[in-house]
Amino acid sequence: MKNAKIYIFIYCFALLTVSVFSQSAEKLVREGNSIYKGGNYKDAEVKYRKSLAKDSNNIKGKFNLSDAMYKQGNYEAAAKTFKSLIENSNIDKQTKAKAYHNLGNALLQSKKYEESVEAYKNALRNNSNDQDTKYNLSYAMKMIQKQKQQQDQNKKDKDNKDQKKDQNKDQNKDQDKKDENKEQEQQQKPQISKEDAERMLNALNNKDKNLQDKLKEEKVVVKTKVEKDW
Repeated sequence: MKNAKIYIFIYCFALLTVSVFSQSAEKLVREGNSIYKGGNYKDAEVKYRKSLAKDSNNIKGKFNLSDAMYKQGNYEAAAKTFKSLIENSNIDKQTKAKAYHNLGNALLQSKKYEESVEAYKNALRNNSNDQDTKYNLSYAMKMIQKQKQQQDQNKKDKDNKDQKKDQNKDQNKDQDKKDENKEQEQQQKPQISKEDAERMLNALNNKDKNLQDKLKEEKVVVKTKVEKDW
């Protein structure tokens, strides 16, 4: 009987401790919310983390922590925390729809368009009347189409560049072949030494001199020829 009383005391003390920690966590969440509204998302994040340190299952603390990280541009961490929150089986459909919506936004900012589309679809499965989610879903789908068009254009540009590169390569090959043929032709031409060239030039000069002398003699003969008068 004495042991039973001890167990009851311990159980009651445990409940009291959990209640105190829960109240403390809720208080930190409220403080974080006040700071968040003032636009100081970094300090709000600190408050939310402290609340989760006291109560790791605090849904509000985890949800708002994700929002605070999102506002700071830390989209990867925000998405990870939203996914962790969604896996919690204790959240209701409305909260899950909002978590999926924000997850889609974080993925969208990270340009993970296909994943964001799936997140928005899941948000609508939990709340089919959310117009903001429908709009974001449509936008994400357009971004997928735009991304695909850009990829196709990049591929086309690359193919054109490669084709031009191949053409230049073929032209260079043709030019190299022409240069090679020209070099071979030059090598096939008979080569003469400097001495031979000088001898040939002297011979031509002598021949030209003899020719000039001969013409000169012929001119003398013509000049001395007497023309008869009548």
